[in-house]
Amino acid sequence: MTAPLLEAADVTRVFGGTTRALDGVSLRVEAGRSIGIVGESGSGKSTLLRQLLGLDSPTSGEVRYRGEVLDRRDRGLLRRLRSDVQPVFQDPRSSLDPRMRIGAVVAEPLRSLRVPGDHRARVASVLEAVGLDPDVASRYPAQFSGGQRQRIAIARALAPSPSVLVADEPVSALDVSVRGQVVDLLQRLAVERGLTLVLVSHDIAIVGRLCERTVVLHHGRVVEEGATATVLADPQEPYTRRLLAAVPQLPA
Repeated sequence: MTAPLLEAADVTRVFGGTTRALDGVSLRVEAGRSIGIVGESGSGKSTLLRQLLGLDSPTSGEVRYRGEVLDRRDRGLLRRLRSDVQPVFQDPRSSLDPRMRIGAVVAEPLRSLRVPGDHRARVASVLEAVGLDPDVASRYPAQFSGGQRQRIAIARALAPSPSVLVADEPVSALDVSVRGQVVDLLQRLAVERGLTLVLVSHDIAIVGRLCERTVVLHHGRVVEEGATATVLADPQEPYTRRLLAAVPQLPA
């Protein structure tokens, strides 16, 4: 049986000796598939995200990348993970350095990961892939709208040609009028590039647009998991039903 690209196996994360941000969480991220991790603020989504990105270590349990247990002391494995698994963060205003030109911003992972080849050509290619003119490389983040900045952040994530995009609330900081456009972009890129998509969101409607499977977190525990269509149509847990009732539909 082929190992999943990413896997959390009975992961618990305790802070301060008493606060269980994650409590026995298990999930599998299969190659080429899409999975949504949903829950309200404080449910453990961000803590789980940091585990999957190798930015934090579990108190107990294991996180595996392509079948290998992640160990933050193993720099070679972390390097492969960070080349293959790229994040898209919530707010592009804080994730893009305002002092850097767009070309340098997008090339940042290429430099840090020491990716060989023509960085300028690759930057132009990924900017075009997200619907931006390559000429924007000479401009600064402040010259763009929120939706455009998030496209730039997605281009940066695509630059090292990852297998997995981990998107952390990728549209929650954007105007409602452009959220659907960014969701459509992520959907198109996943199909065109065969990407594996992990979407972290409090908005179960967006997960419904993008993800084949859904995991619902509540107080650090998985309370429901299944095919997204099934979870949306027939949620088994009262907490999932509350999430569905609270979220307006995303404009098409």
